[in-house]
Amino acid sequence: MLLLTSTRDALLAPLQSVSGIVEKRHTLPILSNVLIEKRGDALTLLATDIEIQITTNQTSQGGEDASITVGARKLQDILRALPDSEVSLVLDDKRLTLKAGKSRYNLQTLPATDYPRMQLNTGESLTVRLPQKDFRRQLAQVAYAMAAQDIRYYLNGLLMQVMGTELRMVATDGHRLALSSSTLEQSYEKTEVILPRKTVLELTRQLADSEDPVEIVITGNQACFRFGPIELITKLIDGKFPDYERVIPQGNPKLVTAHRASLLSALQRAAILTNEKFRGLRVVLESGLLRVISSNAEQEEAQEELEVSYAGDSLEVGFNVTYLLDVLNNVSTDTVEIHLNEPMSSALFTLPGNEQFKAVVMPMRI
Repeated sequence: MLLLTSTRDALLAPLQSVSGIVEKRHTLPILSNVLIEKRGDALTLLATDIEIQITTNQTSQGGEDASITVGARKLQDILRALPDSEVSLVLDDKRLTLKAGKSRYNLQTLPATDYPRMQLNTGESLTVRLPQKDFRRQLAQVAYAMAAQDIRYYLNGLLMQVMGTELRMVATDGHRLALSSSTLEQSYEKTEVILPRKTVLELTRQLADSEDPVEIVITGNQACFRFGPIELITKLIDGKFPDYERVIPQGNPKLVTAHRASLLSALQRAAILTNEKFRGLRVVLESGLLRVISSNAEQEEAQEELEVSYAGDSLEVGFNVTYLLDVLNNVSTDTVEIHLNEPMSSALFTLPGNEQFKAVVMPMRI
């Protein structure tokens, strides 16, 4: 039975959109599969790991109505390796045959009826809309500060707050914190949720840098994101995010204004000779001058110097260079402002004339 005929790229693009969340090893073999569903001219591809579900819809001419699941990574790898030509999927009993030119691939399938699907909660919900590029920018400005496998599970994600006309996102791993906010076109009821790390990374990968809208629906313990042909449903982290406001330094008197790209380059070069495990380096400030010094166990040393706008007393602070690079890599302004106090006080990064971004980096002893 002919399921569908398509060009390679027209099938590969939606498959890549959903297969990013498919785990390589899973206790349930069917979760390694993608669900392919054909109804009339509508083709739906769906993948889930029980916590997140991604669906993409597109039109597909020809073929008969059917539903089947097949190995997501195998199908994707085969399509990637084929030249761009016409491909067809033929369903025969428990086998799916992919045909392209003189190539034939027979793939094992599992029944669509066994595939677990997440249903979006019904009941009270909040729906927010904003341009994809604004939402994507905010995610990028804070995602790097999320914890990865912290025992404090609520840190392994991102706090998203809707407060009137403000959409705020905050992430912290206990050593650093990033906050980004944007203004919404209308006012909404105050709501806050914690998005899981995997969801945040997937959204960052999928969202387009365009004015096209993303619709965010928050309902119960779930959130749903709809943009273009994609719908992503995720479970939320159930926990209390820490009071981040008190972590942000208020009144660090020593202000450094630096050219972002120059500081980024200097730190990247100095990072080469840092200790691979601790990644620490020293930032030394004098009037009009910032010096970066790194060394390692082999007694090697790097020193970088650049001119900055600074008129305070001399100061030396140790930092994990990775944390500094993450901040500078995820903002796009020409200059950055660094607010400092004492050698063992946190540094506050801001953008000139912009109250919507803040990053806090804890110092380290070197």
